[in-house]
Amino acid sequence: MQIPHNRFKAALKGKRHQLGMWNAIGGNTVCEVLAGSGFDWVLVDTEHSPVEVAEILPALQTIAGYPEVSAVVRPAVNDPVLIKRLLDMGAQSLLLPYVQSAEEAKAAVNAMRYPPRGMRGVAGITRASRFGKADDYVTRAEEELCLLVQVETAVALEQLEEIAMVEGVDGVFIGPADLSASMGFPGQPDHPEVVAAIEGAIRKLGSLGVPAGILSLDEAFCRRCMELGTSFTAVGVDLAILVRGTTQLCERFE
Repeated sequence: MQIPHNRFKAALKGKRHQLGMWNAIGGNTVCEVLAGSGFDWVLVDTEHSPVEVAEILPALQTIAGYPEVSAVVRPAVNDPVLIKRLLDMGAQSLLLPYVQSAEEAKAAVNAMRYPPRGMRGVAGITRASRFGKADDYVTRAEEELCLLVQVETAVALEQLEEIAMVEGVDGVFIGPADLSASMGFPGQPDHPEVVAAIEGAIRKLGSLGVPAGILSLDEAFCRRCMELGTSFTAVGVDLAILVRGTTQLCERFE
């Protein structure tokens, strides 16, 4: 039995843009709705949501019912124990928040890989290895794992090239909200200086040949980022869509 092919990673390597959606509402129903809505990838978030690690497994199983859709998981922190658990559950693509330096990026790479190339703990019976039935999982798992790191502060942005060029980093995600706060413009991701920094980062990553990603609820800005060359672009958050939709519905009856 073969280990699952990582379509998301293959698309990044093939320079095919991937359109994504953020899943911050726990449970199986919402992530299934998102997976069936036509997006290329759905990110299951545990950093800025009440979703716990144990809820990731059923979410992965649900999204797996839509073979054309890739699941990406965001741990709450760049932590080797969390990374190990999520990988064992079968997550193949991780988005690690708040990576501030090349050293932190290297630590993430190390956590993604089995010895002797890394420090990931070895377990024989996991969903990732198809419960021990996948051929050569321990020696081949790395081929199908995708590591995305978030650069989301002014300090990290100054080290963008060093972080992006760490061997084993498959893509860099720019976080507008935290970046705007760190630049002195909290709550203003559309501030001209923040926008300029984001656009400059996307261009820089393009020149380095490293896939760039972003999340924005501003459709025009999403399209602008895609024009500049983002490889994976998330264009919405389930909770935000729910808030907006219910609010607008109520207002129509006032």
